[in-house]
Amino acid sequence: MALLLYRLGKFSATHRWAVVALWLVILLGAGGAAAAFHGQMSNNFQIPGTETQRMLDKLKTDLPSSAGGSAGIVFESGNGFSDAQKSAIDDALQNLGTKSYVQSAVSPFETQAQIDGTAAQIQAGQQKLDAGAAQLAAGQAQLAQLEAIPQRPAAVEAQYQALKAQLAAAEAEAAAGEAQLAAAKQQVAASQGLRFVSENGKAAVAQVQFKVSLYSLQPSDRQDVQSIVNEAKSAGVEVYFSKEITEDVSQLFGPAEIIGVVIAAIVLIVMLGTLIAAGLPLLMAVIGVGIGVGGTFALTGVIEMSSISPMLALMLGLAVGIDYSLFIVNRHRQQLLGGMDLRESIAKATGTSGNAVLFAGLTVVIALAALTISGLPFLSVLGLAAAATVAFAVLIALTLTPAVLGLIGKRVISRRAWRKAELHPGEAEAKSEAKSHSAKGSGWGGFVTRHPIMTLVASVLALVVVALPAASLRLALPDGGSEPVDSSAFKSYQSIENNFGAGMNGPIMVVGELPAGLSDADVQQARFNVANELRAVQNVTAAVPVALSDDKRTAVFQVIPKDGPASASTVTVVHDLREAGTKIKSDTGVQIGLTGQTAANVDVSAKLGEALPLYLAVVVGLSLLLLLLVFRSIVVPLLATGGFLLSLAASFGAVVAVYQWGWLGAVFDVPNPAAVLSFLPIILIGVLFGLAMDYQVFITSGMREAFAHGENAKQAVRTGFSHAAKVVVAAAIIMTSVFAGFIFSHLTMVRPLGFALAFGVLIDAFVVRMTIVPAAMHLLGKTAWWLPRWLDKILPDVDVEGAKVVALHEARSADPQDDDKDEDLVAAKA
Repeated sequence: MALLLYRLGKFSATHRWAVVALWLVILLGAGGAAAAFHGQMSNNFQIPGTETQRMLDKLKTDLPSSAGGSAGIVFESGNGFSDAQKSAIDDALQNLGTKSYVQSAVSPFETQAQIDGTAAQIQAGQQKLDAGAAQLAAGQAQLAQLEAIPQRPAAVEAQYQALKAQLAAAEAEAAAGEAQLAAAKQQVAASQGLRFVSENGKAAVAQVQFKVSLYSLQPSDRQDVQSIVNEAKSAGVEVYFSKEITEDVSQLFGPAEIIGVVIAAIVLIVMLGTLIAAGLPLLMAVIGVGIGVGGTFALTGVIEMSSISPMLALMLGLAVGIDYSLFIVNRHRQQLLGGMDLRESIAKATGTSGNAVLFAGLTVVIALAALTISGLPFLSVLGLAAAATVAFAVLIALTLTPAVLGLIGKRVISRRAWRKAELHPGEAEAKSEAKSHSAKGSGWGGFVTRHPIMTLVASVLALVVVALPAASLRLALPDGGSEPVDSSAFKSYQSIENNFGAGMNGPIMVVGELPAGLSDADVQQARFNVANELRAVQNVTAAVPVALSDDKRTAVFQVIPKDGPASASTVTVVHDLREAGTKIKSDTGVQIGLTGQTAANVDVSAKLGEALPLYLAVVVGLSLLLLLLVFRSIVVPLLATGGFLLSLAASFGAVVAVYQWGWLGAVFDVPNPAAVLSFLPIILIGVLFGLAMDYQVFITSGMREAFAHGENAKQAVRTGFSHAAKVVVAAAIIMTSVFAGFIFSHLTMVRPLGFALAFGVLIDAFVVRMTIVPAAMHLLGKTAWWLPRWLDKILPDVDVEGAKVVALHEARSADPQDDDKDEDLVAAKA
């Protein structure tokens, strides 16, 4: 493989203009496809085949008016709502209700008046019944007196019969009144705990029902909703919109992400010394991201894609794109300073460092593509989009980077570095050779290998301590409480929680399937009975019948839990409601099922939790095989995987501490700590494992190369570390900076993922790969490279350390006139 990449690098450098033109065409094609065919992204995390999806499909068929999404709009007035303010709010909502994408936008004052009016009607009705009962008792007493007359005269008999008829009519009227009163009481009982105007009269919440799902709303429609309703502000009313309305997933890049890239650029300039050299990895990363994310956007027109898919592709594309090109550029610069020919140096750098890039990239691609085994469509799309972007980053590093290096020539090295090399010819190579064979082991690598037990134990214990909070990990999808404190979504969430209870932020939709052949009265009673049973579930504050299909076979109930949608108690409510379904079916004959975003979020979190063990096993298993092939060792892949598990546990612990417990919440802008993003663990496992193996390949391949060239195992650890340390440190800082830029992303869902990846890469690179791994390998010595003979015979030699390329270069150096030697033959002889 190294020899093949050597040829590829040489070809790219020789035909540089053709390679550059080809990638430019691909970039323009991806950009044009994105502009022409892009659709709308969404954060629809429904799972096909689940109860929530089946119930939603049923609503679309039986009750389309209830199948669309709903969102809340909060109005506040510090002194209570005046008539003018109520009128302004009602006018704005009426205007909104005329829009083609809106099913209904009902005034909260009108709805609350109906609820309060029903209670008043009950009181008046009860008084009327009481008065009627008194009149009926008096009439019955009078009737009894007439009955006591033994022989009633005709006039008395007529009076008796008339009074008897009047009493019978009064009794019938009383019975009807009692039935109406009972129905009204049931209606009030069902609405108990549900309000649309706060008790202090200072806040009101309007529910807007859309004709389509929230994820099908165009960004222009969302802006239209806000513009229309904000007209009420002219009357002195504060207006806050829920996350479902304000969420805009159309924009990917924000100021925070740019800061991360700027830090990466500074690191590159410091390391490489020239703007040209520093700009090259950045340019390669941008081109890779342009192609990968552009292609992803082009597919949004035909594939439903979550907003985090291009965001993850963007994060990874920038991070690995910079790092992969950096490894090749750095090797090329060292070789040029050592006096190597330009084209030969590009080819050799591609065959050696490029070989490590290829296998490192393969581990990332495997880990991301394996997300398809989760069984979640949105996660499969996310994984494949990110894997494709990483694959493009690898291809660009192996082809476009050599081509551009050929165009740049020797300007990749600063004049100062050239002058130093000219004044002291051979110094760079001599220093490198001296460092390779230095026995004392200076620097961090020397410290670690001089004190391997101490550094190994201390590092492992530190990671274990950081990982302790991971035992409390709780998963959910984010709600409005996770939004920035100055956002409309957060203020809406807080206002609802303070004035109406946290459960109003995440109502649960229950769909009931009624038996056929019921009368109108029976249907009404069945709905009340179901509502009573739903309300009996623990931590349910209200259960209200809200809709009924025309055929009276499908009923919709809105259940308000006690706590917010991401709380542990609401997850329990969802499970309890489903468990109550059997009893409700037995008692009422109505089969229920749950749907809506709150129930769907619980299902997604549960499904992801179930998929984690299998995913971890598949990713680790496949990558272990790849590492076995690369390093031809049993111990090194196991050590690499064990280190990854430590990094992963520590990352989970840090995420729980910050985003679930709220530690350092002010620093990371976490105003309302809650459950961790439900699909963060599975994405973190895939991405962090791939990136961890990147650094494992770059660090350990140098050790393998030194060992293969005859150094003893312990010294090879120091030599390999010294060769790779500088570039790995720079690469880790760059990757951490890029990920850290997403910690303050405008998309709240991306923030914990950016933190987890930044922290995970930082810990894995500096604590695991640059401390634990060299310490352990120094202790193991030659055992680290043990491989059974039978396995050594059947494993193909992928030559990750580029031994054949080195041998070819040495053979050509010995006979510079024969540049056309057969490369395979020369390498074989070497």
